[in-house]
Amino acid sequence: MRKTVNQKAWFFILPVLVLVAFNAILPLMTVVNYSVQETFGNNEFFWAGLIWFEQVISSPRFHDSLIRQLIFTFSILAIEIPLGVIIALAMPRKGMWVSVCLVLMALPLLIPWNVVGAMWNIFALPDIGLMGYTLNAIGFDFNFTRQIEDAWFTLLLMDVWHWTSLVVLLAYAGLVSIPDAYYQAARIDGASSWAIFRYIQLPKMKRVLTIAVLLRFMDSFNIYTEPFVLTGGGPGNSTTLLSIDLVKIALGQFDLGPAAAMSLIYFLIILLLSWVFYTLMMRNEE
Repeated sequence: MRKTVNQKAWFFILPVLVLVAFNAILPLMTVVNYSVQETFGNNEFFWAGLIWFEQVISSPRFHDSLIRQLIFTFSILAIEIPLGVIIALAMPRKGMWVSVCLVLMALPLLIPWNVVGAMWNIFALPDIGLMGYTLNAIGFDFNFTRQIEDAWFTLLLMDVWHWTSLVVLLAYAGLVSIPDAYYQAARIDGASSWAIFRYIQLPKMKRVLTIAVLLRFMDSFNIYTEPFVLTGGGPGNSTTLLSIDLVKIALGQFDLGPAAAMSLIYFLIILLLSWVFYTLMMRNEE
């Protein structure tokens, strides 16, 4: 008998396709269009070729922003991934405290990004902020609005507080999925805590940690609201990450061509590094 194919299912996914096309594909095509054209006003555009890409790639300003972005991203990955795993290992697996811990871990993730930046801005103020005032009271010369090291410390601390919970929840999900039979066999063999972590827990968390690394990498590379609200890219340009610099070029200077070219290069860097992360972490998976 000939199998009947029901095409009505396309009507269910059609709204999603339209939404994705409107929110992603069309703006991307607009950016590509601006990146290869020049305008002198009056809505008149002229073909410029790859001149904007060459200008961005050779720009010391772009190099400095990229270096700051890489330092920030790899710093928070080096802190949040191990810290999230450690907290997940310390959380209870059974009992009433499981729900309490999960709720506490989820709370920072529920706070809007602009509110996080405003909270930490007030919290770290050297005169009235609890953290800033306390650090100065005990002898530290802390002022994140004037000193570069203090600004970076506050920025990293804010991101660790906000996003480590995501790593914790993902790592905890991987831990609770491990059958008790593995632990029973390890206890019978007299395995140490380190051996259990290395040969049982860490391999079972590999996939969720891959997701955690990719999510945190992509999000930290795209971060804008929190550092902009906290420091505004200052003092000077010391915390001007790629996203902040891109907004300054596009909206502050209204250089649409260079901004469009920079955003495409930005996108390709994220895509390339995400592929590298995924390839390295999933190596020997088969």
